[in-house]
Amino acid sequence: MTLAENIPNETKPTQTIPWWLLGTVTWFGSGLSPKAPGTMGSLAALPFAATLVWAVGEPWARLALCLAAVAVFFIGWAASAVYVARSGRQDPGLVVIDEVAGMWLTLVVAPTNPWAYLLGFIAFRIADILKPWPVCYFDRTLHGGLGIMVDDILAAGYAALGLWVSLQALSFMVVG
Repeated sequence: MTLAENIPNETKPTQTIPWWLLGTVTWFGSGLSPKAPGTMGSLAALPFAATLVWAVGEPWARLALCLAAVAVFFIGWAASAVYVARSGRQDPGLVVIDEVAGMWLTLVVAPTNPWAYLLGFIAFRIADILKPWPVCYFDRTLHGGLGIMVDDILAAGYAALGLWVSLQALSFMVVG
């Protein structure tokens, strides 16, 4: 079975897609999930974030995660633009590198704690699915690689704010 055979029919490309490009935009294949590829991409981002934060350690862990999110944003912008051009499809569901950048940006405000990461995951998925204004505006009006990436970065802003408020409230309830 080839990698192309795993691509859902509605997103089959019109041109050959190199394995490295497909691996990049699907975040090592997590976007090829037949159910909820965005959720799978967000889940697949978590161990990478945790490993990066652990490897760098405090006090630089959050800065490293933020810089990694920015790097993934630019890589995702370029790779998504190439994928869209080759496939002829705007914002196909299998492209989940945008979820990775958004997930990592959300986790910048989280302590290195599995419960905080779980809350961050939930907050990001809610913001990404609901797309509050202006996320929905950019989702509708921007196209190509930038359009794929921007709405998730904006959703991450809402998610990070919600996560930070939730963590503050939880710490107040535990301490207070």
